Amino acid sequence: MQLYSKVDIGRVRASNQDAADVFMIADDVAFAVVCDGMGGASGGDIASSTAISDISDYVKRSYYPGMDNEKITQLLRNAISSANYNIYKISQENSELNGMGTTVVAAIVTNDHAVICHVGDSRAYLISDDIIQITTDHSVVQSLIESGKITANEAKNFPEKNVITRALGVEPNVFADASVVPMKPDDKLLLCTDGLTNFIETSDILEIFNRNHTSFVAELLVNAANSGGGGDNISVVIVSKERG
Repeated sequence: MQLYSKVDIGRVRASNQDAADVFMIADDVAFAVVCDGMGGASGGDIASSTAISDISDYVKRSYYPGMDNEKITQLLRNAISSANYNIYKISQENSELNGMGTTVVAAIVTNDHAVICHVGDSRAYLISDDIIQITTDHSVVQSLIESGKITANEAKNFPEKNVITRALGVEPNVFADASVVPMKPDDKLLLCTDGLTNFIETSDILEIFNRNHTSFVAELLVNAANSGGGGDNISVVIVSKERG
């Protein structure tokens, strides 16, 4: 497996509230996580960095070889719940951090599957013969799309596009949605924040993957999002089943 990541401040924001991590936790087992923080001058940065650190540490401590997909799903949910409570506790103890939170999308990739858990609107995509969005955003816009009040095309310019309906750290408890996705040899898993998906079309993401070696893709995706406006922090993590 090959691992790649890139976090960029973008062209507009004064600070970077995104965070990401990716590493091997066992032979042929990879862990990846991306967070997009929110809240105050420093709250978003604290929330996202705390989530990354807590979730990564929990996974390192708790994963053991031979875990099935059900156990891996529970592991990720437990890691996210633990981080959520810690962020919430920090925000309650410091009035300047009240209301801080973060999205999260985290995955454990084994020989055959990717197990993905998420909260918020950071996304996971499977890059195979096509590009397939695995996660469903926890956002006002997604709720309006699902209720038929707006179309997916109208959602691109909707005023409340960045309002999420679920986040880590806002309440003492949170539920992470989970997906288990089969992965074939040469498939890639992309985790990203909305700083990528709001400024580049998914068809362009697929084209960048198809036209370039995967080792260059994270950098090229960030460059494309910046060329498209760069209006937010951008995070990209790629887990590739390629052998090199």
